[in-house]
Amino acid sequence: MFRSTKQLLGTAALTIAMVSAAPTLVSAADGASAIAEGKEIAFDRKLGNCLACHTIKDGESPGNLAPPLLMMKERFPDKAKLRAQIWNPTVSNPLSMMPPFGLHKILSEDQIDKLTEFLYSL
Repeated sequence: MFRSTKQLLGTAALTIAMVSAAPTLVSAADGASAIAEGKEIAFDRKLGNCLACHTIKDGESPGNLAPPLLMMKERFPDKAKLRAQIWNPTVSNPLSMMPPFGLHKILSEDQIDKLTEFLYSL
């Protein structure tokens, strides 16, 4: 389904506003725990289900529809942009097959923060 430019711009503006209002990413003190919990979310077939499409180190039965999740700090030097990509990937790519985990409330804000921490550690 194709959307009009006006619809895309409205979605982008809404996403930017919601991501800007999102909680701050976890502190360094909670980093190790957040990374471990984020890995569980990424690998859980009922939550993030990242392995359905992505190859991730230590992941079993990964998909190959999307890019492997590695070198994330190099690909996303700004961690907030990685979080925004998880929250709603259609902002940067309107034809993305990746689900908008935040926009569609697939994951909670806390789960998205932890998933972001895990992916940023790769």
